[in-house]
Amino acid sequence: MSRRSGILEFAVLGLLRESPMHGYELRKRLNTSLGVFRAFSYGTLYPCLKTLVASGWLIEEPGNTTEDALAAPLSGRRAKIVYRLTAEGKEHFEDLLSQTGPDAYEDEHFAARFAFFGQTSRDVRMRVLEGRRSRLEERLEKMRASLARTRERLDDYTLELQRHGMESVEREVRWLNELIESERAGRDQRRPGSDGSAQHDSTSGESGGLPRPGDIPGPDPSDDTAT
Repeated sequence: MSRRSGILEFAVLGLLRESPMHGYELRKRLNTSLGVFRAFSYGTLYPCLKTLVASGWLIEEPGNTTEDALAAPLSGRRAKIVYRLTAEGKEHFEDLLSQTGPDAYEDEHFAARFAFFGQTSRDVRMRVLEGRRSRLEERLEKMRASLARTRERLDDYTLELQRHGMESVEREVRWLNELIESERAGRDQRRPGSDGSAQHDSTSGESGGLPRPGDIPGPDPSDDTAT
């Protein structure tokens, strides 16, 4: 399985965990909610769905709305198929959510993981955020070293492009620092109070007062050091 296929399967399972959907709804949610999937087709989605069904993580059901029921006899087309997450699929998705290996820090995978942070435990969120920050700090160090070596050989426009790439990475590092501090503050706020009142479990998927960030800063196309 390619890395991108794995990311798509992860996102599909996550969206279907929220509610069953047919293919059109699912593609729309992937396009609008997850920027990493803004440019993909049904030719990509449906093979993924078939793979997940064959693995036992999804089941196919006929559409149960009046519109779907009338679609077949009136138009000669099949009623829309609804995809539903199975118990095994939910367990598999929860296992994927708990993983914090190097893939979780990569550009596309991190964006997909971040989109489902509301379903992720706080300790896992922290490990993913810190891992992503560490990865970007390494990338930034390489970019600075490369720029220092080649500065004298670059024309003004190429030099400006390199600086722009560095600024993009620096901006995401600052954003990650803010998120990590917010997570830590939320964890501290949920420790048992002095009055003995119950607090939220620190391993729950709640955001802990996390601010709503804008779009996740993406990698700059001029960054040729990304892995």
